[in-house]
Amino acid sequence: MPEGPEIRRAADQIEKAVKQKTILEVSFAFEHLQDYEPLFAGEKVLKVETVGKAMLMRFSNGYTIYSHNQLYGKWVIRNAYNYPKTNRQLRLAVHTEKKSALLYSASDIEVLKDEEVHLHPFIAKAGPDLLNQKVSAKDLITRMKDKRFAGRRWTALLLDQAFVAGNGNYLRSEILFKAGIHPSLRPKDCRENQLRLAAEAILQLTKQSYETGGITNDLELANKLKAQGQKRSAYRHWVFARAGQSCRIDGTPIEKIIAGSRRLYFCPTCQAIERDHL
Repeated sequence: MPEGPEIRRAADQIEKAVKQKTILEVSFAFEHLQDYEPLFAGEKVLKVETVGKAMLMRFSNGYTIYSHNQLYGKWVIRNAYNYPKTNRQLRLAVHTEKKSALLYSASDIEVLKDEEVHLHPFIAKAGPDLLNQKVSAKDLITRMKDKRFAGRRWTALLLDQAFVAGNGNYLRSEILFKAGIHPSLRPKDCRENQLRLAAEAILQLTKQSYETGGITNDLELANKLKAQGQKRSAYRHWVFARAGQSCRIDGTPIEKIIAGSRRLYFCPTCQAIERDHL
């Protein structure tokens, strides 16, 4: 599933292609949405917002198209009406004179009036989006201490879109590693310094992943490994998808566990449980 940084990058591409351009046609694959199609002809896309893994395409007619890529959704930008050869099913198409923005495979698409967007179940429950809102480390620490979140294991909390919108599976492993937090702990088990490190890791890794197209490793090391001819998978992350390989900090083999039905990776020494947590 694409995470917040990937959705924000897709939104950037859509804005570059169709923002403030006159819409020739919007088409939906789903029959219950097709009555809306005439509303968009001749209008313009004003902006494309993201709320974590959801996207909000705002139009000049006062309507917003909400979409969520879920597991398999994918946006493709092409020259107008130039469709790629793919086995994916086209769900939504936004056409201008020069470009088309095409959403494949996603099934969660809705048309909402602008004033209704905040009432959408996902939007209403979503936490802050770090790539669209100004959020500080102090703000995140306050959320970590909130009774809704303080007693939950980090492994579940970092996937909860109500805590921070956009976090996903690779960011979960990477944030915990950078903060030196064992995956069995909860925010209320952690010292103030650990909470600060976690907040800083959430902010830094989300931004870095967005800016680099998914690289969460130390950028100097990533560039060095890339220059040596290493594949992207070998230099992209600190620990994610590196089970059995040496920790980049102390050489300990990275371990893999299943948490919340999804794989998680960590270093048992860099993220050791302190004695007073046992």
